[in-house]
Parts: sequence; structure tokens; C-alpha cells
Amino acid sequence: MTRERAKQLAQALVARMTPAEKASQLRFDAPAIPRLGVPAYNWWNEVIHGLARGGTATSFPQAIGMAAMFDDELLSQIADAIGDEARAKYNALSKEGDRDIYHGLTMWSPNVNIFRDPRWGRGQETYGEDPYLTARLGTAFVRALQGNGETLKVSACAKHYAVHSGPEALRHSFNARATEKDLAETYLPAFRALVQDAGVEAVMGAYNRFEDEPCCASRKLMGILRDDWGFKGHFVSDCWAIRDFHENHKVTSAPVESVRLALKSGCDLNCGCTYEHILHALELGLISEEDITRSAVRVFTTRFLLGILGDEGSEYDDIPYTVVECEEHLALAHKAALESCVLLKNDGILPLDAEKCGTVGVIGPNANSRQALIGNYHGTASRYVTVLEGIQDVTAGKCRVLYSEGCALSRDRVEPLAQPGDRLAEAVAVAKASDTVILVLGLDETLEGEEGDTGNSYSSGDKLDLLLPEVQRSLMERVLAVGKPTVIVLMAGSAIDVASAGKNAGAILLSWYPGAGGGRAVAELLFGAESPSGKLPVTFYRNEALTELPAFTDYSMTGRTYRYYQGEPAYPFGYGLTYGDCLVTEVSADREQAHVTVRNDGTRETGDVIEIYLRDEESPFAPPNPILCGFQRIRLAAGEEKSFTVPIDPAAFTVVNEEGKRIPGSGNWTLYAGFGGPDKRTEALTCRKACAAKISG
Repeated sequence: MTRERAKQLAQALVARMTPAEKASQLRFDAPAIPRLGVPAYNWWNEVIHGLARGGTATSFPQAIGMAAMFDDELLSQIADAIGDEARAKYNALSKEGDRDIYHGLTMWSPNVNIFRDPRWGRGQETYGEDPYLTARLGTAFVRALQGNGETLKVSACAKHYAVHSGPEALRHSFNARATEKDLAETYLPAFRALVQDAGVEAVMGAYNRFEDEPCCASRKLMGILRDDWGFKGHFVSDCWAIRDFHENHKVTSAPVESVRLALKSGCDLNCGCTYEHILHALELGLISEEDITRSAVRVFTTRFLLGILGDEGSEYDDIPYTVVECEEHLALAHKAALESCVLLKNDGILPLDAEKCGTVGVIGPNANSRQALIGNYHGTASRYVTVLEGIQDVTAGKCRVLYSEGCALSRDRVEPLAQPGDRLAEAVAVAKASDTVILVLGLDETLEGEEGDTGNSYSSGDKLDLLLPEVQRSLMERVLAVGKPTVIVLMAGSAIDVASAGKNAGAILLSWYPGAGGGRAVAELLFGAESPSGKLPVTFYRNEALTELPAFTDYSMTGRTYRYYQGEPAYPFGYGLTYGDCLVTEVSADREQAHVTVRNDGTRETGDVIEIYLRDEESPFAPPNPILCGFQRIRLAAGEEKSFTVPIDPAAFTVVNEEGKRIPGSGNWTLYAGFGGPDKRTEALTCRKACAAKISG
């Protein structure tokens, strides 16, 4: 169905509605209109890394982990699977009369905000700190999620528009400011790509203000979205964000005034309760019926595009419930977990040989934690495999596995009546009785996440620093002091400084939040069934670098992310080791593509990622560091040499001036091709310099 046809159907239907009926449809929990054959519909659903909060579904790695795959093809397959499961749920549950929240086809995903500050708790929901990577992955996700049929499989949503990335504690009253350059160069490119390249059906506004205007009613942002980019879909507020207009931002004095500001600015759908005042605003003359009609037509256009209104239906109506957690989807989740894990350090201890390990001690609060598998905005799996369980499974019959929780995640004791450090002695005993130690540390959604998440013990979901909780640092110190060969498995959704582990542990494997079955993938990587191959989609700063970064509330990009940071990170953007030994032996390039020859000098097959970076050598408007402009996931056998052609982002040859205009670059560029960024840290850790080529013109 074309958008024009869907709009015509929506206009005809809305024309038959009373003002009260139209107004009722602009709430996220839209009631039925029986006389017109319109069923109730709840617009709120989430699929950041699988169907969330709506019952059983396949659990994929958290979004930041899927970004670490640097694999838009696999991400497309994942989004296609998620879309199938969403349709299967909707098809089955709507037949039972279930129109509840989290059971609809309008998905408030993906989150394409830029993870600009490592303290932001919701950064785990994003695709990292780079605009190009975020745009490319977000585009792949949206296209596959929405499908390529006559109707939309589901409706995707680009959130949170725009200039939004914490602090969580201030989000309901905060006024973000950004230069025109930072706005055009960093904060808007992913949204633009999702609108113009992926055809995203919805956009969600952020809680905060931007340059004094609430993002859900910003004339500037709405003008860019609809006038400059040509967005035709519907706009939805973040949940209860319109209430913030009068309660927190104080830009209006009453709900009816907030209705006027939001509706006239182009916010069509209210997640919250403020649009319950629409009719009162109409009676007072603050809005017109035409304002209500415009938004009603937009939201009903989406419902017709989904094929869930009228008699035409959808080609996705027959997707059976049995696709939910099917074998194919579980295999995708497993592959994603394998590709997402990032090997930060390896002195040769990995991969472990289960036949020769003797006794393996698995220690740490995240070792047997289900919560550390799933991240926030998660669904429910029918089976979970923790890291401990995965290790027990892959080593069964080959070695002895001992276990100690070691400590609570952040509290000073596991048992409330015990003394502080009640599991430390046991952990030390396990370490002493083991030949090899696997120490599983990190965070979960109770320590980093969204403002209001249950149990946040930091700052409304944000982190105060980049360190592990004190109890985990004490555990790590005591276990490492035993002196046994030790591997750190770090489970987190953001940068964690584990400097002491970097000195004393033999290896560090970052697993992010790898999904409900992710413990199996982690174990397979540790014991060599597969090689790690993920890459960091964010900079891992040293904790002391927080004094170098701009304030959390400062949205200037100066000194932030790999493009502008001038210090030495603990681990740089794009970094990640493998069990192979891949290097680039030759590169040539023009302004469209790079031709890269690579060789695996290692003794085993591995996946890896060719990364292409470009530096404008002369323009005063270029970032000071080379920027990512292309990547391709590859696989090489031991000793194999192969050539690849990697497309280059055309925007890399342009720069953004202080007025926010994208203009041609200097004409003098250096292109780098490697398996990490062209930085000193990567070269020092991998002993591999990125090959470079000059491009001019």
C-alpha cells in the first residue's frame, strides 16, 4: 500500500469521527470506536534488542553489543527476525482480543542518540559514539524491521529526537545547547539517515529542551524534520514528556497550554496523559479542530500502512506464533553474541584448553547472574544460560569447575545478616584451589540504565565514574593477589576502567549484555570454539579522563569521542583483538571505495572487521582525528590472503562549517585501512599499523 493510498483511507475514516473521537486517538492507549469498526490500539512497544516486556521472545545482545559486531548484514537479519516475532505475537494475541501495551506493531526503537559521554546510563541502548556507525546500523535495523512488503511489517521509530544523552537526573528540566556545527555533524546525521534513507515511520521527541524549546515542540527541530528532510510519518512524545512542559520546563503554565504547544508544533501522539485535555483546549480556542484532524490523519495513516485497519489486511497476517524463539532466531542471537564480544587484552592465556585447564575457578557477581545477560528494555526468554552455566556446559567431562559469587554487585555483603565482605574468603579459597581463574565482573541495568529504573544505585541510572563498584574492586584485588592465571570477563553496557586488571590479569573479554543465552557464547569464546571479533563502538576512557572531558551537561563535542578526544584512552574506538593475526598488506582508494588486501598470519581462522578512516589534512572545519568512513566484516582462514572492496561514505569528503553547512573538504585526505583505528594505542597493542593512502581532488 502506498503512503498516498493509506493517507486517503485515513482521511476518509477521520472525516467520519467526532472531535472527541479524533482526540481520543492521539493517546498512546487509543480506545476503540465501535461504530466505525476501529479496534482499541496501544502504540507502546519496544524492540531495541528483541521484543521487550510483552512475554516470551528471542533475546539478542543489547544494542551496544550489536553495534560492536560492526555487521549491518547480521543486524538486518536480527531486525527481520524481531519483526517476524512482533507480527506473530500481534497476529495471535489480537485474535484473542488482547490489545494491551507491548502487544502492538508500533515499535519505539531504535535509539540513535549519540553516546557522547561514558557516564550516560542509557548509552547501552545506542549504537555507540560515532554518527556514521550509528546511521549505518540504524538504517539497516529500520529497513529490515519494517520489511519490504506491500504493507509495513512493523513501524519503527527513531528516538530520541534530538540532542539527548543525559544526564538522566536532569532530563525532565534540562536545556541542552549545541553549536550549529555539532548539531549538523554529530547529533542529527543518524536521524536524517533513518528518515531519508530508511523511511522510518515514526520519530520520538526527547524529554529535554533544546535551545529553550522542549524537543517535543521545537519549531527548529520540527522544521528540520518535516520541511528540510521531508518526513511524512507521525511524531510521538517520549512518555509523559508533554507534562514536563508545565511541571518541569515551565514553558507553559497548565496542561491545556502544553496541549496547544505540542499539537500545533506537530507532536501527533502523546505517550502520557496530557492529551486528555485536548477537548478542553479546543473549547478554550487554544487549538482548532484542524489541528486535531491533522495529527489523527497521520496516526491512522500508519495503522493503514500496517494493514491493521480496513479490509485489505497484510501479507504478514499469516506469520505463525511458532516463529517466536524458533531455532533459527536463537541461532541468530548466538551468532550475534559471538560477534559482539570484544577481546581487550590477551597475553596468550586465551583460548583456554578445557582438556588441560585442570580446575577452573569461576568467580564474581555476574558469573551466574541472569540480569547481567539482558541489559535494559529486555524481553523474557524461555531459557537463560549464564556465563557459569556456559562454562560448565562447554567443559563438561573435561575439567573441574568451582564457583564463588565473590561479592554482591554493589552492596558490601551478599547476606543481609553477614559482615561486610562475606564472600571474599570463599572467593580466595576457590582461586587458590584452581589452576585457572575466570573472574566475571561488571554492571547490570540496576547500576546503569534509565532514570527511574528500579534499584539504580548511582545517579538516576547514570554512572558517577568509570570504575567498578568498590566491592568488586576489592574482590578483583584479592583474587588477582592469589597469582593464578586469570581471565576477566567484563559485563557492562559502557566504558569501565579496569586498569589494575589490565596490569595483572592475563586477558580481558568484554561481553556487554550478551542476551539470555549469551553465557554459552562467552564460554565458547573463552575455550576457543570461536575467535572473538567484536570492536569497540565507544571509547574506553581512563577514569581520570573524566576531569579532561567537558562537563556531563556540556553538549559540545570538543574533547569528546574518538573524533575529538586528544588524550590517550584505555582502549580506543574500533579496537578489538582476535585469536588470529590479521593485517592489511596493501590499500588503494578513490573517493568511492577502498581496495584492501588483508592476510591472516595467525594459526587459526577468525572473523575480523576492516575499518576505513579518513583524515582531512587541511580543512579547519575537520575533526582533529581521522573519522570512520567505511567498514566490512570479513572471515579469514589461517594463512589466507584476500582482497576486499569497501565502499566509502561520501560525506567523509565533506566538512561542516560553524554555520552548520556541509561543504566540500580540502581535497587533501589521508585514508587509513586496518583492523582498528589509526591511533597509537591500537598500534602498540596489536603491533599493526594501519595502511595509509593519499586521496586528492
